[in-house]
Amino acid sequence: MPKKRQSLKSFKPSTAATPAPASSSGATNDSPRSVNELLADLRRTAPGSSSSPYASANTPTVPPVIREILQIPETPAPPPRRPARARYDEQGRRLPAGPPPPRSWLASRLGNALSTGLESRLRGTSLDVHSSSALPGTNLPARGSLIDLILRAMAHDWTTHRAYNYFYLYYLPSHLKPALIRYVGSASNEGISAADLRAILKPPEGDDDDADDDDAYNEQVTYLDLSGSVGYSLKLKEVTQMLFPSAERSIPSEPEESWEGSVTPPIPSGPLVPHLTHLSLALRPGKVDGASWKQLIALSAKARTLTHLSLAHWPRPCFTPRAQFSSVSSPQGRNIPYSGTSYYSHSIDDDWSEALLVLRMLSRNAYALEYLDLTGCESWFRALWCESEHDAVDWADSWSKITELRLLAGWRPGEDAKPSEKLAFAEAAAEARQVERHIIAMRRGRGRIINVVRDKTEL
Repeated sequence: MPKKRQSLKSFKPSTAATPAPASSSGATNDSPRSVNELLADLRRTAPGSSSSPYASANTPTVPPVIREILQIPETPAPPPRRPARARYDEQGRRLPAGPPPPRSWLASRLGNALSTGLESRLRGTSLDVHSSSALPGTNLPARGSLIDLILRAMAHDWTTHRAYNYFYLYYLPSHLKPALIRYVGSASNEGISAADLRAILKPPEGDDDDADDDDAYNEQVTYLDLSGSVGYSLKLKEVTQMLFPSAERSIPSEPEESWEGSVTPPIPSGPLVPHLTHLSLALRPGKVDGASWKQLIALSAKARTLTHLSLAHWPRPCFTPRAQFSSVSSPQGRNIPYSGTSYYSHSIDDDWSEALLVLRMLSRNAYALEYLDLTGCESWFRALWCESEHDAVDWADSWSKITELRLLAGWRPGEDAKPSEKLAFAEAAAEARQVERHIIAMRRGRGRIINVVRDKTEL
């Protein structure tokens, strides 16, 4: 018969019993306390732990009469909301997301050091975009700003950007394209070329992804500064053909079955810059051979939206300037000048008929002008006020909207200048004064007030 097993009970005290509170002798428990136990102890011992952080929001209000009797303080008003941040600056440009940068960042020495370093890097170039030759009303970046530094760097390394970033230049923001064109034309001694303008204003060939939105990339382009490039690295005819392309006729992929089939009409194409209002065609002093008044008349006939125009340092108005010294023999044996303006037409004969004809045609085309810059054109200031039979510049009709006219000589004689130079400067200032008097007399009582900017005659 198997023996009956008996389980022996241990008389050792259990260690799982609840720990006794700390005695006054300062004995501590050897086992570390968990994080939850520590947090629970802190919540239990913290003052005001029973009150909820949202108790003030749920406190019931008391009528004013009872509040005065019980002397209960008034409920504090909720804090005011933060004012909504303006999403656009004073120039209408969209601000970046997030809070504004601290003032210490904007006025840091690091930014000044970077600006100074880039200025010294570009000091050897002819980059002077903030000169007085800029037309009024143009949106150029402030000197020393981030956009100014970036555009200066792009203009300095324009050859690299045009080669490697050709497919991205067209998609730049439209309000930065006029500034980039001015920077590129001012940074290089050669000026801006037709290929540069096509890279900035025309979409790359073969890119038809955004064909419907091509006009959106030139909507805000209202200013083209081609000063120093027209007649040197850029022909005015190229500018006209690029800004106002002719209608293209689509070529069918397959030949028609019959000659009597319907002819495909030409595809209408609008102007490349539909909102062009400011145009600078200033020439380089001494480089006036490439200027063509005939091409200028053709351009003005299409650009009817121009309000600001610069023709600084342009030569005397003439359709055939290269034929001024040519003559044709008549059957009667007399030599007739081939051009409408001969070498002695303005100096001896005082004949300004062709110049007045050119200016009259220009004024009829550019009838919306409000600003005209003729700096350095003192050789034909006389054509602005003289009359020849029925030809004259009508300042009260065609150019009645012009409110500012710049008639500066573009140079000023020094103290040690020759008497002939001082006399030429005084004559130019006198002609400008005569033009001002003529315009004021013509517009008297029926026209806008004009401001003629001219040189002072005090030497």
